Amino acid sequence: MRLFNALLLLLALLAPPSALAADKNLVCFYDSASYLRQGFAKLLPTDLELGLNFCSHLIYGYAGLKPQTHEVYSLNVDLDMFHYHEILLLKAKYPKMKVFLSVGGDRDVDEANPLKYIGLLESGSEGQQQFIDSSIALLKRNGFDGLDLAFQLPRNKPRKVHGTVGSYWKKFKKLFTGDFVVDPQAGVHKEQFTEFSKNLRAALQRSNLSLALTVLPNVNSTWYFDVPKIKNNFEFINLLAFDFLTPNRNPDEADYTAPIYPLTEQNRLPHYNIEYQVDYWLQNQCPGEKLNLGIATYGRAWRITPDSGLTGVPVIPETDGPAPAGLQSQIPGLLSWPEICAKMPNDVNADYRGENAPLRKVIDLVQRYGNYAFRPADENGEHGMWVSYDD
Repeated sequence: MRLFNALLLLLALLAPPSALAADKNLVCFYDSASYLRQGFAKLLPTDLELGLNFCSHLIYGYAGLKPQTHEVYSLNVDLDMFHYHEILLLKAKYPKMKVFLSVGGDRDVDEANPLKYIGLLESGSEGQQQFIDSSIALLKRNGFDGLDLAFQLPRNKPRKVHGTVGSYWKKFKKLFTGDFVVDPQAGVHKEQFTEFSKNLRAALQRSNLSLALTVLPNVNSTWYFDVPKIKNNFEFINLLAFDFLTPNRNPDEADYTAPIYPLTEQNRLPHYNIEYQVDYWLQNQCPGEKLNLGIATYGRAWRITPDSGLTGVPVIPETDGPAPAGLQSQIPGLLSWPEICAKMPNDVNADYRGENAPLRKVIDLVQRYGNYAFRPADENGEHGMWVSYDD
C-alpha cells in the first residue's frame, strides 16, 4: 500500500501492462524524499520491487540546479550517495528496465531563485554547457541510463470559475488590464529550450545516455515546447496531466483535478483536461508512442464550509483551502489512496461523527471526469471535506 505514495505511473497513452510485451512504456517514478517520511509513508528502495516487474523505466527524483553555475547537483548528498547505489542495484534483477535521473520536479524548491530554470535557458552556450557537463558526470559516476528534464518553468495562473455576472465583469476588465502574462518572453524561451535540448541530446548520445522530458502540471506546453522541433530530442515525453486545480492553487473552490475530457458548463477553462494536453502534442506531429500519460496516485482534498452547499456536485464554492493532512501522507490537502479508502463507509466508521465521519462516494459512471467523495460541514460548520480522485 505504501507504493501508492511514491510511484507515479506513466502509461503510454493508457496502454495496459500487458502491452509491455509489445515494447510499450510503463514509466515508474520514485521520489527519494519518501525515504525521509515517518511511519507508513516511509518508502525504502526495496519496497519498489513490488512494482518493478511492470516498469520499463524507473525515474529517480530529484536532482537540482545551481542557479549561479547552472550545474546539476544532488539535493540530498547524504541520502543520494547511498540511494543511487541501492536503486541501480535493482537493474541486475530487472535488466530490461532503464533508470533515469530527473532534474527539477517539485522538490528543487528555491525561493530565492524561482526562475532559475529560465535563467539556464537564458545563460547561453557557456551556462548550458555547465549543465550538460555536470549532468553527464553525475549520470556516469552513478550508473544511470539517462536524464529526465522536469524543469520548473512558469505555470499557468490559477483561474477561478466565474458565474455569468463574473464572466461579464472579467471581460470588461480585460479592456483595461489585458490578460495576465506569466512569461512575456515565452517565445524566446521556447526557441532557447529547442536549441538547448538539441545540444543536450547530442552530448548525451555521445556518452551512450538517453534523454526524456517531463511536463509538470500546469506548465503550458504551448509556451515552451516547439513540438515539431523537439520531438526527436527525447526518447519519451511524460505529460503530467493532473492537478489542474488543487487546494493550494485554488483555495476558494473545488473541482475535478484531472478530468479526461473537457467540461464546458460553468465557464470552466478548456485546457483543464487530459484530452487537451495530449491532443496538443499529437496535433503537433509528436508520435503517440513517445507520449506517456501521467496518473496521480493520490487525491486532492478541500475543506468545505456551510456556504459550500450540501450536494457535493462540483464546482464547490466557498471552500477554505486544503483539508487536514492524513496520518500517512502528512500533507494538508493531499490524501493517499489508502487514506481515501479508509474514509469510505465501512463497518468500522458507519457510526462515527465529526472528523472521523465517513465520506459519501460519488462514482463517475460515464468515466470522463473522475470520482469524488465528500462530507458536508456539520451543524457547527466544521469537518467538511471534498476529495477529487481516480481509482
